[in-house]
Amino acid sequence: MRVAVIDGQGGGIGKAIVDKFRQAFGEEIEIIALGTNALATSLMLKSGANEGASGENAIVFNASRVDVILGTIGIITANSMLGELTPMMAKAIAESPAKKILIPLNRCNIEVAGIKNVPLPHYIDDAIELVKSYMRGENNV
Repeated sequence: MRVAVIDGQGGGIGKAIVDKFRQAFGEEIEIIALGTNALATSLMLKSGANEGASGENAIVFNASRVDVILGTIGIITANSMLGELTPMMAKAIAESPAKKILIPLNRCNIEVAGIKNVPLPHYIDDAIELVKSYMRGENNV
């Protein structure tokens, strides 16, 4: 299974996602680090991603070539991450046939009703469980 982790700015969230996913799945999944910038991609690669690429074309090109896309809810919002995530990137991610598992952090002025405010590691643990369900073929994911 190919999993893309998309992040930008400093790359700290993507790094945390890659760290926890590598611990949970080992080499059972292939992790592709897709950064809006080289720093974000580099941090995700250092955390255990199998390969990585940076920038708009890399994200647009790879969005439809993975099974799962992971990131904050902002990755489907044009001009999020202080403008690093372009409208073309957001469109490619949103329209990708890949399963999208989004972490509901309120950094792009989006609030999701019914979501409890918990620390980032808890959201990543939830994302791990969703990917495990998806890998088992459970339809409710």
